[in-house]
Amino acid sequence: MAVLKVVEILANSKVGWEDAANNAVKEASKSIKNIASLYVQEQSAVVNDGKIVEYRTNVKITFEVKR
Repeated sequence: MAVLKVVEILANSKVGWEDAANNAVKEASKSIKNIASLYVQEQSAVVNDGKIVEYRTNVKITFEVKR
């Protein structure tokens, strides 16, 4: 039986939401092993002078806990 754990990560990017999600996985994988999936829970953006200047995403990352 596998035991899974879920952590919530907030990440950002100047490029786009997909890049923000990739940044979340890249940073999380530095300390979390066995990442199995990513669920994008929420997306938002910072707007300055009528332009998006930062993309933000709130994701849930699922990973297997090894015994």
